[in-house]
Formats: sequence, structure tokens, C-alpha cells
Amino acid sequence: MGSKKDLADVLETVGLFSRCTARERRAVARHAQTASLPAGTDLVVEGEPGDALFVIIDGTASVCRDGVEVNAVGPGSYFGELAILDGAPRSATVTATSDVKVAVLGIRMFRTLLREVPDLAEQLLVGLAGALRAAQAAEASE
Repeated sequence: MGSKKDLADVLETVGLFSRCTARERRAVARHAQTASLPAGTDLVVEGEPGDALFVIIDGTASVCRDGVEVNAVGPGSYFGELAILDGAPRSATVTATSDVKVAVLGIRMFRTLLREVPDLAEQLLVGLAGALRAAQAAEASE
């Protein structure tokens, strides 16, 4: 994946952006940076300030809270979406378990993006609401 168009295509498969239009996904791709990182890299660290949203494009990672793995994530997974909304500390540590390629959308770029594409805020809220409902349903079935 070498182009912003390729990233926009990947974002179509990401739950948070799935309700966005192609134009909105292209705008997100334009504002995001991509990085390739080796296995063992901490992408985010629990308790540290959150200032970016991450989308895993390729590779896998482990999500740990209080040193205990609570999830394994791969391509299409995202994290940090709450941090770019409220700036609260990270609720988990996410560590690459393989070499990974991620798209990163920092809080400043996110705010710029919302000014440039106002409809994006509504689409992201719908995506977040869907993720919250899914998490609540999973919790209720445990």
C-alpha cells in the first residue's frame, strides 16, 4: 500500500469509518500518516496521554490492561478513538506482535479534518455508537 487512495480503500473496511463517504475517507487518508514498525513496539502505553487514533493496516498487536492481555487485534482494528475526543490517558497498552503498518491520525489533524469535512463528525459518532453497542452486547452475553 503506497498511496493515500489505497489507505482510503482500507478505511472502508474499518468499522469506525465504514459509514463515511468515499470523499470523507479520502480526506481522512490525506490527513493520516503511515508508519511501519517492528514487532515488540509499544504503539500506545496505558496511562500515557492519548493524542492519536491508530488503524492497523497490516500485522497484529496485543492489547493489555494492567499487564494482562485482553485482546489481540489485526488489520482493520483501530484504537485511540476516545483519546482524540477527550484527551484522557490511554486505557491499555497496545504492542505489535508482528511487524505492523499503521495509519496514525493525530489530534491536531483530526480537528483540522473535522473543520474541513463537518459531516465527518456525524459519521464518526454513528460509528462509535455502533462500536459501543457491540461492546455492551458482548459484555451482556458473558
